Amino acid sequence: MASPLAQIAAQLAAPGKGLLASDESTGTIGKRLEKAGLPNTEDIRRSYRELYYTTPGMGQYISGVIMFKETLYQSTKAGRPFVEVLAEQGILAGIKVDEGLEPLAGAADGETHTKGLEGLEANCREYARAGAKFAKWRATLKVTDTLPSALAVERNADELAQYARICQNCGLVPVVEPEILIDGNHSQERFGQVTEQVIGATVAALWRHGVELEGCLLKPQMVIPGADAEGGKVSAADVARCTVAALRRVVPPAIPGIMFLSGGQTEEEATINLDAVNREAQAVGRCPWVLSFSFGRALQASVLKLWSSDQTRVAEAQQLALALARVNSEAALGNYNASSGSHPSTLGTATLHETFRGWNGQPAGNGAAQ
Repeated sequence: MASPLAQIAAQLAAPGKGLLASDESTGTIGKRLEKAGLPNTEDIRRSYRELYYTTPGMGQYISGVIMFKETLYQSTKAGRPFVEVLAEQGILAGIKVDEGLEPLAGAADGETHTKGLEGLEANCREYARAGAKFAKWRATLKVTDTLPSALAVERNADELAQYARICQNCGLVPVVEPEILIDGNHSQERFGQVTEQVIGATVAALWRHGVELEGCLLKPQMVIPGADAEGGKVSAADVARCTVAALRRVVPPAIPGIMFLSGGQTEEEATINLDAVNREAQAVGRCPWVLSFSFGRALQASVLKLWSSDQTRVAEAQQLALALARVNSEAALGNYNASSGSHPSTLGTATLHETFRGWNGQPAGNGAAQ
């Protein structure tokens, strides 16, 4: 019989379902709200989250929601805790537990590790009592022809594994996010090499620390060229081929789900690429994991644009949120029909790339969901 952790991980990685990453820190969501012309107040943040969490039918496509600490303890305007509202649709509550990035001593300029291990066990126990069933920790790796350094790879892998073990000891399923940054002009081939290096080291660290692989999930980037790479973006087929090849080399079958982030892609590209990855996996075989999504902006950007223009248009915004979740659910099964021209995104070719994903010389806070 599967362990309780493995059962939760399997529920999160149910075929055709994915995660809504709504764990932006107060500062990060503030940047997005202010860009949309809204004040960064607690009530605005709460109202925006409520829009998603109360969308009828969202549980058909979303298995879990990653929250920031503030959101975990919030309620609807009517006073119903968000955790309970989500549970009614079969959606599990998750919590971002890291405390952001800081420079890694002894490593190259711009390389980081993630803060938050001190006090993590007490925090995780508190979050579990509040209703959280899973957690997320994000590390970032900078890519050049010579980076990431061995120090950055090993330090971040080890900290991800320590986090994962602590979470499991507290009854939470860890989502392990070794984000390889797309900032730079590196090629897709170089990105694939770093993906294998980083995920391979992370999996090895999970094993060393005694993490139950069946009770955790992986959240990587798809294998795409750097944002400033010569030649620009590549086809969905190329993204799929390189992504699946890298994962087959380093991810063991014990891990039930790989939940991709969407950074650097448009809303529609994220869907099309996820669909292509699943079609490639089905074609080449020997891909035993669920390949799904843990999207932030790819599920939210168009919705925020609509809602910020008129906050009374909640029903319309919810319909759009549901439509975005639906097409990504289809993509997670390899069933999305890109030729229909029916993607619900209203942003066209607008990229979701943000320049504050890694270290920029300022405190990184708790990061941005993608």
